[in-house]
This record gives sequence, structure tokens and C-alpha cells, in this order.
Amino acid sequence: MTTSTRGAAKVPAVLVLEDGRIFRGRAYGAVGVTFGEAVFSTGMTGYQETLTDPSYHRQVVVMTAPHVGNTGVNDEDPESKQIWVAGYVVRDPARVPSNWRAKRSLDDELRHQGVVGISGIDTRALTRHLRERGAMRVGIFSGNALPDEGTMLAEVRQAPEMKGADLSAEVATKEAYVVPAIGDKRFTVAAVDLGIKGMTPHRMAERGIEVHVLPATATAEDVYAVNPDGVFFSNGPGDPATADHPVSVMQAVLERGTPLFGICFGNQILGRALGFGTYKLKYGHRGINQPVQDRTTGKVEVTAHNHGFAVDAPTDKVSDTPYGRAEVSHVCLNDNVVEGLQLLDRPAFSVQYHPEAAAGPHDAAYLFDRFVSLMEGQRA
Repeated sequence: MTTSTRGAAKVPAVLVLEDGRIFRGRAYGAVGVTFGEAVFSTGMTGYQETLTDPSYHRQVVVMTAPHVGNTGVNDEDPESKQIWVAGYVVRDPARVPSNWRAKRSLDDELRHQGVVGISGIDTRALTRHLRERGAMRVGIFSGNALPDEGTMLAEVRQAPEMKGADLSAEVATKEAYVVPAIGDKRFTVAAVDLGIKGMTPHRMAERGIEVHVLPATATAEDVYAVNPDGVFFSNGPGDPATADHPVSVMQAVLERGTPLFGICFGNQILGRALGFGTYKLKYGHRGINQPVQDRTTGKVEVTAHNHGFAVDAPTDKVSDTPYGRAEVSHVCLNDNVVEGLQLLDRPAFSVQYHPEAAAGPHDAAYLFDRFVSLMEGQRA
């Protein structure tokens, strides 16, 4: 529920966490009320890509960088057609954007799209609270006639939790579309959209891949109707424990032995397809500075993340699955969370992070080349 106002910077706003912690500040963006899961992002750049990432659907994003919005908003960097975050929290918003590509201010864009935010609060204290207590439900209330604290807290506690949420179909395309190969076409890939970012099919198109982006509801028959050389499962929001349909489609792909690549939510789908469980992280990984080791090469990469769930797979041994042997290929060096899986007897692998990372870093771009190699090997 939002209303627009040009004087939002002078309007009082309150952020209320479900455990009763309250922060008071000023409205930023639209004025109104919003609810979601409070999470924090450690990226110092790329806020436009973060806001438009469908994986952030129903999440209120707290920016740990203190100064946000100085480069404004342009028409080239969005990862989708709209802002997906449920709310936005910053400490010191830029008063005037300054960048040669900027078309408007971030404040104006949030207001135009009805995204309720808050500024002027101690985001360091809020981030420390979330690290200690874990991600939790939150509400942002703004306007000149705010409810009392008890009413606001009660409304926050009535909001739905992220655990058990099935959200992919809410953000995915409703109709299939094609992203043509750049230059000579080498391969065809069926990409199951669970919340795909625009840069992902672009990274494949750069490698001569024609990408058929399919809805989250696509069946195995829909996937193979495009005669794919490979199948891709994208990032997306929600609890992977609810994603029974994508899991069944992926299992059909594994049965046929078609080269398969998944990122983020797609990594969790592969984990489930192989028989592993998933679980909710205390506060997740979000930002563009997460260290991950590729255990197949020993190389350490700085990577872009946005996930609150993880795969529960053993990191110390090769596992037997219905589709052959599988191993954990990547781990996060901060907390040893599973960041990638690969099958040893079939052409399938996945990573938990975002190798397409438009805002950077680009350490993991080689994974698209690895996917190409799988398709080349299958063709040969």
C-alpha cells in the first residue's frame, strides 16, 4: 500500500522488526506501508541491479554501504522490467545524482514504482542485529499519521514468512521468448525462468547460444520442444523445499543426460533432484564480495550472491545419487556453505552464486564457458 509524495524526505518513517526492535527515520521513495523479510546486502555498487533482481521478491533490503544513490538510475542496467524488492533501507541517500548515464534519481524511481523505503537510520546497527538474530520479518511504515508501536508490531508478525514460500511463478515470464545468439549460432539452450536476470541469457548469447526462456511452469515436454543442446535453470526467490515442479523437470533432464547448468535457485533445485535436502541460512549471503573456492581447480573467486537457503550436501566425500556420483564443487570460504555441485557421470553442474554479475565481479564468468564445453562434448 503506497502513496506518492514529492516531500517524502521530510515525512517520518518507522522500521519495525518482528522481534520488537524499532528504528526511526525518514521516508525514502514511496510513502506507505510494506512488509517482507529483512536482509542485508554488502555490495557497495550495483544497487540498480540489486533492486531489479527477481530473487529479492518479498524481501526488504538493507544496504550496508552508507551512501546510496549517487549514480542515479539509468535505462541500461536493470536486470528485469521492474523493481522487485519489497522495501529499501539506506542510511544516507544521495541528494543529487551525478553520472553521465543517469536519467533520474533513485528516490524518484522508487517513488514511481511504489517501493516504500526508509532513510536516516543506523544501518550498521540494523545489520549487526540481523547477523546476531537472523533474517526476520519486517515492516516499514511511513506517513504523518503512523499507528502506535504495538499495532505496527502486530501487523509485522502477521506477515507471511519466507520459509515455505513458493514464489518463482510470481516473478517468472508468463510467455516463452527467445534471446538470439550474438554472431554465429552454435547452440540452443532451454532456460527455465525461476526469476531469471536479464544479463544471464545475454552472457550465453555472447557465446553463440540461442536462449529459449521458458516459464517456471514449463514441463519437460516444453523444454525438449525447442530441441535444446543444453538446459539451464535460473536464480529465483522463495524456499526451494516448495519447488517440486522444477525438481521433477530437472530430474527428467538428468534422465536424458542433456547438459545441464543451474545457478542460485537452480543449484538448490539440482541438490533436491539428486536427493539432498535444503535449509534456511541464518542471515544468508547477499552482496558482490563473497569468497568462494572452486574445489575442482583450487582457485578462489570473489563472487556475487543473493540466497537465503542452501543445499545440505556432504563436502568431504563423493555421494551416490540416482544419476551417478555427485560432489560439492564449490564452497564459501566464510562459512563452508555449499556453493556448487557437479555430477561425475553425467554432464550437469550448478553454482549457488551469480556468474553473470552485471555489476561485477566477473571472476566466475568462466562457468558459462564450462557449460559450452559440456555441450561441445555431448555433440562430439
